[in-house]
Amino acid sequence: MSEIEADDADNIAGRKTEKATFAAGCFWGVEAAFREVEGVVSTSVGFTGGITENPTYEEVCTGRTGHAEAVEVVNDPDVVSYEELLDLFWSIHDPTTLNRQGPDVGTQYRSAIFYHDTEQEAAARAKMEILQRSGLYKKEIVTEIVPASEFYKAEEYHQMYFEKHGRRGCRLW
Repeated sequence: MSEIEADDADNIAGRKTEKATFAAGCFWGVEAAFREVEGVVSTSVGFTGGITENPTYEEVCTGRTGHAEAVEVVNDPDVVSYEELLDLFWSIHDPTTLNRQGPDVGTQYRSAIFYHDTEQEAAARAKMEILQRSGLYKKEIVTEIVPASEFYKAEEYHQMYFEKHGRRGCRLW
């Protein structure tokens, strides 16, 4: 998988790509899950959805920036669709826990889909409605579905964390 800047998401090596942004708890595990998907061209972990410009990890951890730990995914839609990325998103965390995933607590660990266009918004809302009605979850889904805003890439030591340090810590649901 190549590393690229998210701004290059429209066209990588002559192929069409799309961008999707998800928050589902600790971004290390979320990124690792998306990196395993065929058709995912690149991932970046970072912060979005808040008010602080260029936040650091330490600032986000205070819970005062409003940002969520998130993963920006660049995918080849001819190989993996946005709907398939949504299916993975819903499967790797508990979307019924408010501001919490496993042992991680705080607004930075909230469940959120940051859509980049009206098609992504419609797909996310439709899937959430289907899941809510399915009875799979005993509690109400609390996942936010909101427009994508500025994505601030986290410090380099957070990028591909599990690949650099092994799979320890940051347990997914």
